Amino acid sequence: MTSAGAGDPQPEVTLFTDGACLGNPGPGGYGVLLVAEGGRRELSGGFRRTTNNRMELTAVLEGLAALKRPCRVRVVSDSQYVIRALTLGWADRWSRNGWMRTRRDPVENADLWRRMLDAMRPHRVAYEWVRGHAGHPENERADVLAATAARGKDLPADEAFESGATTAGASAAARPDGWLNL
Repeated sequence: MTSAGAGDPQPEVTLFTDGACLGNPGPGGYGVLLVAEGGRRELSGGFRRTTNNRMELTAVLEGLAALKRPCRVRVVSDSQYVIRALTLGWADRWSRNGWMRTRRDPVENADLWRRMLDAMRPHRVAYEWVRGHAGHPENERADVLAATAARGKDLPADEAFESGATTAGASAAARPDGWLNL
């Protein structure tokens, strides 16, 4: 990516993201390293019982949520699940198909995928896969943030996961934004 110039008012941001889970399912965490021209910012958090894929998605979501205005965003992740679903059009297809992979197979983590597509809308987003645990400094930092968060004390509940409301038809209590009406 090039620097934002006079003809391109959108700032450039790179999100290095990672998720971790101690057992799958188990306690999980996410880590995000936001890098922009003005500096770096780290985000992390976790849940008491979740899955690795949910933490990978949450890392990207939290990174996008931290952006205060439309940006040109490069998401760098070691999650093939996230990168393939976004670059190969799977997530868009799942959305068009009512969050179903096939007529009988609902999309796992539809609650988070819905939020992901909404969170991406104001931005121009590109995706890059990097091999995990291969010495990429920013990916390694995101991994440390995620693993540390997963080991945190008094982690909150991943309400959708713990209630079984992660697929399209799993819960009538789910709001359109993916959170539960509790």
